[in-house]
Amino acid sequence: MSETNKQVPAVIRLSGRIDSNNAPEVEKDAMGLLTGSGASEVIIDAGDLEYISSAGLRVILRIRQMVKDVRITGVRPEVYEVLDMTGFTEMMSVEKAYRMVSVEGCEEIGRGANGTVYRIDQDNVVKVYNNPDALAEIQHEREVARLALILGLPTAISYDVVRVGAGYGSVFELLNATSFSKILANEPEKMDWVVREYVKLLKLIHGTLVPEGKLPDIKETVENWVDFLKDHLPEASWNKLKSLVDAVPHDDHMIHGDYHTKNVVLQGDEVLIIDMDTLAVGHPIFEFASIYNSFQGYSEYDHSIIRDFQGFDYETATEFWYKVLAEYLGTQSKTKMHELEDKSRIVGYARMIRRSIRRHGLETEKGRAEIELWRSRLIELLERVDTLLFDPNELEIEALSSNLPEVQAFVEEKLEAAGFPMKEQMQIGVAVEEIFINVASYAYAPETGKAKLRVEISDSPTEVTVTFSDSGVPYDPLAKEDPDVTLSADEREIGGLGIFMTKKLMDDMSYEYKDGKNILTLKKKA
Repeated sequence: MSETNKQVPAVIRLSGRIDSNNAPEVEKDAMGLLTGSGASEVIIDAGDLEYISSAGLRVILRIRQMVKDVRITGVRPEVYEVLDMTGFTEMMSVEKAYRMVSVEGCEEIGRGANGTVYRIDQDNVVKVYNNPDALAEIQHEREVARLALILGLPTAISYDVVRVGAGYGSVFELLNATSFSKILANEPEKMDWVVREYVKLLKLIHGTLVPEGKLPDIKETVENWVDFLKDHLPEASWNKLKSLVDAVPHDDHMIHGDYHTKNVVLQGDEVLIIDMDTLAVGHPIFEFASIYNSFQGYSEYDHSIIRDFQGFDYETATEFWYKVLAEYLGTQSKTKMHELEDKSRIVGYARMIRRSIRRHGLETEKGRAEIELWRSRLIELLERVDTLLFDPNELEIEALSSNLPEVQAFVEEKLEAAGFPMKEQMQIGVAVEEIFINVASYAYAPETGKAKLRVEISDSPTEVTVTFSDSGVPYDPLAKEDPDVTLSADEREIGGLGIFMTKKLMDDMSYEYKDGKNILTLKKKA
């Protein structure tokens, strides 16, 4: 018996009914096929098997005793039920038969990296996988969707697996669900509502802690993208990119991985997230890279791509992207939004360049142009971005007096969101102005530099902590003696009132010089 012959599976086809009357004949035929065949694997094709009794089960058992590796395929539901209740599904691989579904003429309601979602009737949608042998992917998606539902995320779970052409599909019940893409395309006046609901769900996802080992770590995937680009970027740029990604800490909070408006749907009055096969854990910057690509990156060179993909134009996509940034960060600060955008673009460009090269983008004129556009922008960003991390409560900005309105607005937005009384908001606003103007005027003079502002709000009692830091000349404003406010106008010295007012208006004020930075902290209770 040759080694080669051992690797060729024997195929036994069962059909009709197998019961006490014909089981001996079926067994004789099967044993005749196997005897002397040398097969180390048996595939029992049960596609035409309509009925099986205990006599027929004994035939399968004898086949299993003769050959250890037995797989039954194409099993009808009623036959599968018999095999399942008698333990045969635990003994060997048993694959159900799948009903056929056609998506010809069906509305496409979603498209992701691994498949396309179609509405097949009023109540149901089917996700058709790109991989023609996607059963393992389908099982993975059903498991992670179930995990997401258990962890409190609103999603749909597949209730059936079907054949679609030569591939497989996963069927979900989505009663009259409408994608957010369709709402944006057909009801643009609802954009602000879509943004709020989209970000609300995104924050719910990012706030979900996943038990260890339940989902893959997206950082490992991003590291693979970076490794791929080693021969496609200048050495210094690649080293910078690698160091930025390496510095992102592990995070066990969930990210969706393909969070665009075709994957968020409105069913009745409930917002659901679908297409769950990309679920992972990781830092939100990796999510925002994917979101950037969906609404900006893939369409930067050719603006028509967004319409083909989402159903609305590039201008709508751009407006939506910036509104999402503002809603997620809780600020209208352009500085803050562009900071997160730039960090998202770095990871996003790395992904798109790799994807295009792997799909033979270098072999076409358009592909080369796209890759060069993304590559040049990535290199430029790497020259000025020093971390991929971001904090919605921090604003880093040039210490220029002309930037005071943006600084004040940033603080006011945080205070209003926390429900701070107007009187305390005004007092904090005065203090923020005095400190920022002081930094802008003296910290780097005659040069300029950056100031960082952090706003933290705690409960019980409600208290705001505003921290200013800069890398300018060391200066402790608290060391200066308070002005004598009892003196007359003629006797007073000019200056010094700003710090004095700040001390009076705040509940606490402290200064330290640490790691080459001036750090001034203000605290105020509501």
